[in-house]
Amino acid sequence: MQIDKTDVGTFLSVISADIQVATFMCSIALTLSSLIGAWMGGSTNEVFMSNLIYGNRSPSVLTIKYVSLLTCFLLAFTCFVQSARHFVHANYLITTPNSNIPVWYVEKAVLRGGNFRSLGLRALYFALTLLLWFFGPIPMLGSCIVTVIILHYLDTNTRPLHQHRSLI
Repeated sequence: MQIDKTDVGTFLSVISADIQVATFMCSIALTLSSLIGAWMGGSTNEVFMSNLIYGNRSPSVLTIKYVSLLTCFLLAFTCFVQSARHFVHANYLITTPNSNIPVWYVEKAVLRGGNFRSLGLRALYFALTLLLWFFGPIPMLGSCIVTVIILHYLDTNTRPLHQHRSLI
C-alpha cells in the first residue's frame, strides 16, 4: 500500500506542525533547566529560608530538590529532541521521490515521535510537582492528586480515535 499523492501535502503539514511543537518544547525545557541551574548557582536562597516554607530547609535537601528538578527538565528536553528526530525522519520518508517505502514504516516513525512527545510532556508534568516540592510536602501532594485526575481524563477515550495496525 502506497501513500496517495494527493494526501502528501496534508501529511507534510501535520508533520511540520509536530516538528515545530517538538522544537518549541525543546527550547522551553532547555530554558527552564538553564533557569534552574542559574537559580541553583545563586548564593542566596532567601525565598526558601522563609517561614512560609513547611518542611526541611537544609542546604543538602535543597540541593537534592534542585538536582531532581534539573534532571526532570533535561529528560523532557531529551524526549522532545527524540520526538523531533522521529518526525523529521517521517517527513524525509514521505518526501523521498520515487520510493517504495511501505506505509507502516512511516506510520511507525510518526507513532514513535508521538510517544516521545508524550513522555516529554509527562516529564514536564512531573517537573511541576517537583517545583511545588520546594514549598513543602502539602503543595506537592495536592499537585500529585490533581495531576493524576487530569491525566486520567486526558488518557481516557469513550471511543477510539483511530485504529492502528500492528507494527510488527
